[in-house]
Amino acid sequence: QVQLVESGGGLVQAGGSLRLSCAASGRTFSLYSMGWFRQAPGKEREFVVAISWSGTRTYYADSVKGRFAISRDNPKNMVYLQMNSLKPEDTAVYYCAADSATMRLSVRSADFGSWGQGTQVTVSS
Repeated sequence: QVQLVESGGGLVQAGGSLRLSCAASGRTFSLYSMGWFRQAPGKEREFVVAISWSGTRTYYADSVKGRFAISRDNPKNMVYLQMNSLKPEDTAVYYCAADSATMRLSVRSADFGSWGQGTQVTVSS
């Protein structure tokens, strides 16, 4: 099990940017893929982006492709989500998640066994 703590959410106008951070602790960070998911009010949690354990591969949801960028710093046990050109429909609670298996890149929430508490992102029009 790994502990995850997100930060960086907030209120931003449409077209603006935010950077989310996720600090991980509790196991060998560099062996596990990481992901970001989000949940808007009244909607199911959805996949946003994932990054492989080495950081060499990423996978983005079509809705954020070209606007969001995920990165990781393995020596610091950190994952980041840079969000640009934000839209009101990006408003949601954003969750950092860690895959439960080593060296696997998945987009399925069921494959992520550890979750942060979430950070609110609100984009005003």
